Amino acid sequence: MRGAAAIVGIGQTPYYKRGTSPEPELKLALRAITAAAEDAGIDVRDIDGFVSYASERSDAPKLMPALGTRECSFSSLVWFHGGALPATLNLAAMAIMSGQAEIVAVYRSMAETSSQRLRVMVAQNDTSAQYLVNGLDSPAQILALRAQRLMEYHGVPQSALLATTQASYFHAHNNPRAYGRNIEITDEVYANARMISEPYRLFDCSRENDGAACVILVSAERAKDLKQKPAYVLSAPMGTMEGGGALEENWRPYYATAGQKELADRMWRESGYGPKDVDVAQVYMNMNAMGIGSMIDHGFFSFEEAGEFCTLDNLIAPTGRLPINTSGGDLGEGFIHGMGLIPEAVRQIRGTSTNPVPDAKLSLVTGGPGDIMSSTALLGSEETL
Repeated sequence: MRGAAAIVGIGQTPYYKRGTSPEPELKLALRAITAAAEDAGIDVRDIDGFVSYASERSDAPKLMPALGTRECSFSSLVWFHGGALPATLNLAAMAIMSGQAEIVAVYRSMAETSSQRLRVMVAQNDTSAQYLVNGLDSPAQILALRAQRLMEYHGVPQSALLATTQASYFHAHNNPRAYGRNIEITDEVYANARMISEPYRLFDCSRENDGAACVILVSAERAKDLKQKPAYVLSAPMGTMEGGGALEENWRPYYATAGQKELADRMWRESGYGPKDVDVAQVYMNMNAMGIGSMIDHGFFSFEEAGEFCTLDNLIAPTGRLPINTSGGDLGEGFIHGMGLIPEAVRQIRGTSTNPVPDAKLSLVTGGPGDIMSSTALLGSEETL
């Protein structure tokens, strides 16, 4: 699989405040897919594969009439939530490698008025009785348990959470697409923000937006003849660690990171690279402490090193040790189940990010941390093959 498929097109709609999109989810998906095809120089009618994840409702049969699809030969949805984000690249690459499809669109669309994701999918379907009887009825409360353990048991300082938030908004300031581009997170603004669920304050939490994003994948051979610089999929494993799964905080051993260590180890083996080789990372942050846990799982630093490593200077482009979320990410740019992270990872390979990391060759994308099933992916330039 290593380097057999590449991302050659990216497309995004604007981010809207949750519930305010002027268009329904299906139309947002169509706009993002069409934009990605135009970016790649591909006739949108030639897309023959569609892959999404989580609670996506804009499925292939709904998309095909409007796109004018000539033939759909592959269509699939990856289970679970934001943890499945990079796994979509795995599935698309396998479809291309096995000859099931030639041009695959990976996409995600969200519009609260048409899907009611938060009102129905999260509030009613995703919060099990085990959580509810213990007074936990939101993702922020559930993930706060793990953040408290990360801080109290493992000693990760509050300053690390502050730095990840400040880095996200620092990058968002330079991104005209970012919903949070006009917000400056000073120490005082951060400290005075309202408490959501201890230790999470307002700016520790991801945004909830309406919008859509898409990337187009083709074979590595075909990618050479298209107009954009390819971003090759070097590895994109998915899975659940031993002791994981739907056990409602009863894993053994209970983890305070992201539950992605085994995934990261597989990715490093499959790609032939390691954490010291990565130039830039787009880290899924439904809550910032979970993103810190993901970086620990990927081997960028240990629990003991988190405070020293997670400083604003270390986490920002162009010169940080590990620039993260260079579009603003889920905290500062906008949140559509993390899908905005993949286009930004590609822009870093192309050199077109609004916060470019000079000569970036290896670009990481992590999936939703702490999900029942998760995934991670490493994208590379041609020199990394």
